[in-house]
Amino acid sequence: MQDTTQVLKDTTPFLTNDTIVFGVLMAVLAIIFYTSSKKDGFWHKFYKIIPALFLAYFLPAILTSIGLIAPEWTTINEDGSVTEGSTSLYYMASRYLLPAALVLMTLSMDLKAVFNLGPKALIMFFTGTVGIILGGPIAVLLIGLISPETVGGEGADAVWRGLSTLSGSWIGGGANQAAMLEIYEYNPQSYGKMVFVDIVVANVWMAILLIGIGKATKIDKWLKSDTSAIEALKEKVSTYSKKMERNPTLTDYMVLAGITFGTVSLAHFGAGYISAAFDGVIGGMEKGLAKNSLTFLSSSFFWMVSITTIIGILLSYTKAKNFEGAGASKIGSIFIYILVASIGMKIDITQIFDNPGLLAIGFLWMSIHAGLLILIAKLIRAPYFFMAVGSQANVGGAASAPIVASAFHPSLATVGVLLAVFGYAIGTLGAVLCTFMMQVVSAG
Repeated sequence: MQDTTQVLKDTTPFLTNDTIVFGVLMAVLAIIFYTSSKKDGFWHKFYKIIPALFLAYFLPAILTSIGLIAPEWTTINEDGSVTEGSTSLYYMASRYLLPAALVLMTLSMDLKAVFNLGPKALIMFFTGTVGIILGGPIAVLLIGLISPETVGGEGADAVWRGLSTLSGSWIGGGANQAAMLEIYEYNPQSYGKMVFVDIVVANVWMAILLIGIGKATKIDKWLKSDTSAIEALKEKVSTYSKKMERNPTLTDYMVLAGITFGTVSLAHFGAGYISAAFDGVIGGMEKGLAKNSLTFLSSSFFWMVSITTIIGILLSYTKAKNFEGAGASKIGSIFIYILVASIGMKIDITQIFDNPGLLAIGFLWMSIHAGLLILIAKLIRAPYFFMAVGSQANVGGAASAPIVASAFHPSLATVGVLLAVFGYAIGTLGAVLCTFMMQVVSAG
């Protein structure tokens, strides 16, 4: 135990109580919304440059970086024993508030209008997938020319094996990432380094996308994109909201809460049984690519998001749609902002340069992904919305794709979820192809 404490560092933040941390995050969000509501002066000019959604993400990251809060930590006690701690806020936001937000934002959606957005959304999504598949081996090859030891390693410690988990995460999600860890049997003791690169690179890229949302009009002008279908959908939903707008009563809120969290409850209930059933079926299959390609079907998170979205879409064809007039999408936006803040607190800015070699691979990899997206968007004149959501549906999955989509308009959140589901389905196959190429070009 003594040897362990000499290696480990006490990383206990100042605030460890989730109740207190949640209050701090809510206070930060309140300040952001209050200042962003100013119609003139410094704050008005400031928010023209920096979007409020980006600050909701970035400020919690600063609080983590200065040691006020932390997603997880290690406490070294006086007797030399080690205690691990972590916050449950992200789990709460992603498992309870995210599905609730999806229900609230889907109530007023027009599914036909969403499909009328055309094929460019799918084109940009698959472009993002190809960018990840090609970006990995190119990044390994280029970094290997400069620093061969960074991409080296033998056996279970081979870096390409660890990078396979990034490809799984950045095309699909957590289930695909776990599948890649099992397929290529990367050293579990070194896996934490890959998780760190995943968190840092993916979150920095998400921050860049959020900043771009504030400049979407200029970007679309540069891309020469046709945003008429998106604007038509936003206008249709906004017009409906204004038409149905009313002074909500307590009964409205209670019924809306019942519909929302009742759906979340049903989604969790169904997800538990369905994922367990698939887990049993997949567990009985022989080891191989087919088995690992279906791993996402045993993910309760995948089924929770899917069931929630399906129920939300079905409710949009009923009188429940009228609750948009009581502010359904606004409440959903509150939940989304809480989720954004909880994601933001997962990154410690001071650790970005702790492992420069692997981070260099990660950032170069993501740059290739971004570059290909920009190139194809320019060629087919796709709006920035499709580029941003197509990217996040790959890199961020169902947890963050709706965040980016709803930043354009709450009615568009479902687009992010639908694309993210594609990511789960093709994640493992795409990651295997990417890993094969990384293995070929790797020095190891």
